Amino acid sequence: MDRKDFLRKSILGAGAAVVVGKVLGEVSDKPAAPHPLGEDGRGQVGFNHLPSEKPNIMANTVLHKAATRGHADHGWLNSHHSFSFANYYDPERMNFGVLRVLNDDTVAPGMGFGTHPHDNMEIISIPLEGDLEHKDSMGNTAVIRNGDVQVMSAGTGIRHSEYNRNKESLVKFLQIWVFPNKRGVAPRYDQIALDASKRHNKLQQILSPNADDEGVWIHQNAWFHLGTFDKDFTTTYTLKDKSNGVYVFVLKGDAMVNGIALNQRDGLGVWDTESLSLKADSAGAEVLLMEVPMQP
Repeated sequence: MDRKDFLRKSILGAGAAVVVGKVLGEVSDKPAAPHPLGEDGRGQVGFNHLPSEKPNIMANTVLHKAATRGHADHGWLNSHHSFSFANYYDPERMNFGVLRVLNDDTVAPGMGFGTHPHDNMEIISIPLEGDLEHKDSMGNTAVIRNGDVQVMSAGTGIRHSEYNRNKESLVKFLQIWVFPNKRGVAPRYDQIALDASKRHNKLQQILSPNADDEGVWIHQNAWFHLGTFDKDFTTTYTLKDKSNGVYVFVLKGDAMVNGIALNQRDGLGVWDTESLSLKADSAGAEVLLMEVPMQP
C-alpha cells in the first residue's frame, strides 16, 4: 500500500467524533468549537508524517516525535495526545489504521474524569504509576495499578468515571481507543494483572482478539505487546496478520526500530511489512507495540 492509499484508506468512524466531543465536555474548561470533521465525523483524514532528512525514514513509516504531540494542561489533568483529541485537532493526525486515540495522561491527586459516556469503541487503559479507580454503569468498581491492563468494550453504550484514588500522589496512565470490528455489542469490562518478569528482554502479549489467548481481548484483529530491554538487546517482532500495521510507542528510554532512532514517548507507525527489528539503545528501555488493522 503506497502513502496515498494509506492516507485515503485511513478511517475515522462516525461514532468516534461524537465520543470525543462528549468526553471533551467533561475535561475542557471552555466550550468546544465546531469540529472541522462535521457532525458525522467523516471529514477527510490522514496521518502526520514528520519530514526527515534521514534516508532511513521509509515510505511505509510515519514518525511522531514526542514534542509534536497535542498537549492540554487543565491543572488537574496534563495530557499528551498522539492523535487528534478534544481541542487538539490535526487533520493529518487522526489515527493509525483503527488505532484512534493514544493519550498519555497524568491526573492530580484526588482528581479525575467525571461520569461520561462511550459507545462502539474498544478502550484500553495501561497504568504507569499510581492507583486509578474505575466505576461504570455495569456496576463495576475497580482499581488498576502499574502492572495491570484494563479493557472496556463500549458497544451499545456505557458510562464510567476514572479518578486518582490517592490524595497525595499523581496517577499516570495510557488511554487507548481502538475502533471495533463489530458495532452494537454488549458492553464488557475486564482487567488483569501482568507478570512483568515475562517481558524482560521479551515481548509480552497483553492484548489479542482471542478470549482464550494471553492478555485481555477486544473486538478487533489487534495484538499489543510490552517489552523491557537491557541496553543493546535486539529482537524481532513478526506480525500476526501481514495486512496489519504496527504502531510503536517508547514508554521509557531509547530504542531503534527498523534502523530509526526513537526516544522516550516517540511513536513510529510501520505498515506493508512482515516484521520489525527492535534494538534497545538504553538500559531499561520500555516499548509498547500495537499491531492493528490498517483498514476497517
